[in-house]
Amino acid sequence: MRRRRRRRGHSTAVGHRTRMAFGWWGSRSGRTSARIVPTARVSNGVSSVLMSAAPHDDALERLQRDADDLRAHGVRRLHVLAWRDLDDPDAGGSEVHADECERRWAAAGLDIVHRTSAAAGQPATADRNGYRVVRRGSRYSVFPRTIASELTRRMGRYDALVEVMNGVPFFSPVWCRQPRILFLHHVHGPMWDQILPGSLAAFGRALEARVAPPIYRRSLTATPSDGTREELIELGFDPERIVAVPNGTDQRFSPEGERTLHPSIVAVARLAPVKRFGLLLDAAAAAREQVPNLTLTIVGDGPERSALAEKAERLGGRDWVEFAGRIDHDALVDAYRRSWIVASASLAEGWGLSLTEAAGCRTPAVATDIRGHRSSVVDGETGLLASPDDFGDAIVQALTDHDLRARLGDAAERRVRAMTWDATSAGVLSVLHRAAVTSNGDS
Repeated sequence: MRRRRRRRGHSTAVGHRTRMAFGWWGSRSGRTSARIVPTARVSNGVSSVLMSAAPHDDALERLQRDADDLRAHGVRRLHVLAWRDLDDPDAGGSEVHADECERRWAAAGLDIVHRTSAAAGQPATADRNGYRVVRRGSRYSVFPRTIASELTRRMGRYDALVEVMNGVPFFSPVWCRQPRILFLHHVHGPMWDQILPGSLAAFGRALEARVAPPIYRRSLTATPSDGTREELIELGFDPERIVAVPNGTDQRFSPEGERTLHPSIVAVARLAPVKRFGLLLDAAAAAREQVPNLTLTIVGDGPERSALAEKAERLGGRDWVEFAGRIDHDALVDAYRRSWIVASASLAEGWGLSLTEAAGCRTPAVATDIRGHRSSVVDGETGLLASPDDFGDAIVQALTDHDLRARLGDAAERRVRAMTWDATSAGVLSVLHRAAVTSNGDS
């Protein structure tokens, strides 16, 4: 295997162990270190929000000030529109992000309603972490039904709105006349071919790349990474109205305990085509030619589980691949702490949340060199980024160079300590605050 890298400034078939739990992201307590605040980097307008140490200030204090000022401007009731919910079986990083923000906004005195699609086994309405959840409509009908509910005030009045776009828009600029912002985790781009068949994939691409940009161009938009911000600019969004607010990391992800005695990899994500676990399995199998006692633990569940288990069998992975399924939060922290590295072979991401969670446990990352990963991993400093062709080589390098791995892990943990959910929720609320102060997200 050749190493070509660019530097940038078991419950089925294999590993028959299954952990019963609530979901692979686990539950969140909201307890974080709050000595970080977002500080704006602005060039003739809004550009990005950076996380910087603030020993004499507190992100939660800033959030509270913005919440108080929003109420002073008549913004008390906030509706958040999102495709999925944290309790959905398919919930992932986007849903974690929404919950971490909304629970803090609610604690600051705002009345939050999270409007989303129905989820198997979940009631139509529920209260969670201080805010209200309304689940109605299928994965597709949720969009027109939500719009109709807002226009008819079926969910009650609202003073401001946050639209979370996950490929398909709610078109809030067309019908919402209250202060509003857009939150967009990532541009789907090549993901459409992974998640939808032919003609529907083409429709999704057109909707995201051609239809939505002119409608949302002037909207105040928050996104977790500079990489996604760049993609939005390429699609025609106004660069002066896009704010990058890095994702937070729960402070319970921390170093403790012992690593496995053998080289070990953990990968955490929904088992979906876009995550390219097949590529990871191939890379790990190739790496075993030089690291024969390597093991791989895959945490998560999804539509590709059976196919991936069969692939692992074909690669001879019965003794070295474990499909752990969904695990609870404590088990997830333990998995990060025990593993030598965390890996992600994703095709596209807005942010590699599992990579920064592992970083909190001083576990460095080996990941594909995509925009979202470049925001969560500093190549050569907190982890290694590689092309698909070089992915196996990067795994070998990280597992065999012990000094390098230690340096990467130490730097990864230091960097992630400045990324808290307090700072993230304060940063996103500051964007909404601007929208309310200027009367409308399009002004």
